[in-house]
Amino acid sequence: MQSIVIQAGWPIWPLIALSIAGLAIVIERALSLKTSRIIPSELPAQVIQMVRAKADQPEAIEKLRTSSPLGQVLAELLTHRHLSPTELRLAVEDAGRDVAYVLQRYLPALATVASIAPLMGLFGTVVGMIEIFAAYRPDGSDPTELARGISIALYNTGFGILIAIPAVLAHRLFKSRVEALLLKMEQATRHVAQNI
Repeated sequence: MQSIVIQAGWPIWPLIALSIAGLAIVIERALSLKTSRIIPSELPAQVIQMVRAKADQPEAIEKLRTSSPLGQVLAELLTHRHLSPTELRLAVEDAGRDVAYVLQRYLPALATVASIAPLMGLFGTVVGMIEIFAAYRPDGSDPTELARGISIALYNTGFGILIAIPAVLAHRLFKSRVEALLLKMEQATRHVAQNI
């Protein structure tokens, strides 16, 4: 690996930094978007039971709000359940938008990694081509310098693509996961609203 980095030249370092950033985002999102963390399966039933037992005091609602993203939406539902249906829907939708924003955090950054990596690889290709042309002399070129320019061009192009493909796949995967989680949250909220 060290020899590849040396042969790829200095343009590889921004690509390595970009790959580390992309990997950190993927790990963070994989841990943060677990269904059990976002939508605890027992939570809707607990909220319905809490309301029916008349235990929905402000302290209990605040504890619910901080328990999970679904808890945040359900707390909003309980807090405003005495409003008209239209006002209640707007309040819950506002809470849902806040939760959606948190769930989608870092996904634009991952999309940026996916789109910038090939461009940075292309930049490395240009640097390699410049080295190739700089090595050219009318009296004969040094094959070592030509080979170095070609290796810079190819390694950077390959590494840029190698970063971009998993980043695009991860971005699409996490985006669809967020959409599925939001749909499940909406269904759970509707179920609680119908049963309290």
